[in-house]
Amino acid sequence: MKSSILLSTTVAALLLAATPALAGDGNADAPEKVLYHVNDSANAGAAMQNINNHLNASPKAEIVVVTHGKGIDFLLEGAQDAQGNPYDARVQALKAKGVQFAVCNNTLKGRKIDPKSVLPEAKIVPSGVAELGKLQAKSGFVYVKP
Repeated sequence: MKSSILLSTTVAALLLAATPALAGDGNADAPEKVLYHVNDSANAGAAMQNINNHLNASPKAEIVVVTHGKGIDFLLEGAQDAQGNPYDARVQALKAKGVQFAVCNNTLKGRKIDPKSVLPEAKIVPSGVAELGKLQAKSGFVYVKP
C-alpha cells in the first residue's frame, strides 16, 4: 500500500513537472525566434510561403532567413522563380513584416558574385553556416528547413 501511494505521488509530481513543457514555456507573450535555412533557391518560394503562413499564425515571431550556396540566388538583383516572377517584391514584403535575410559572404567570394548585386533587404554575413550555428547556439533560435 505504501509503495502504491509513493508511486502515485511520484507519477503526479512528474505530470505536474511536465505540464509547463506541454503547455509552453509559460511566457506566451514572448515571440518565438525562428531561423529558416535556404541553401537552394529552388526552395525559396516555398520558404517565403512558409514564412508568410508562420507570420499569419504568429505575427510577433522573430524570423531570420539564412542563405548560402545556391540558396543566395533569390536574394540577388533580377532573380526570378521558375515562372519568371521576380523575388524582390516578395522579399521586400517580408522585410516590411520584420523578416531578416542573411547572405553568405563565403558563397559570394567562392562564386565570384559582386556583393553589390545582393538585394538591399539582405545583409551579408561572413559565413552562412556559421550564422546558422550562432543563431541557434547563442541567440536561442529554432531551426526550420523548408
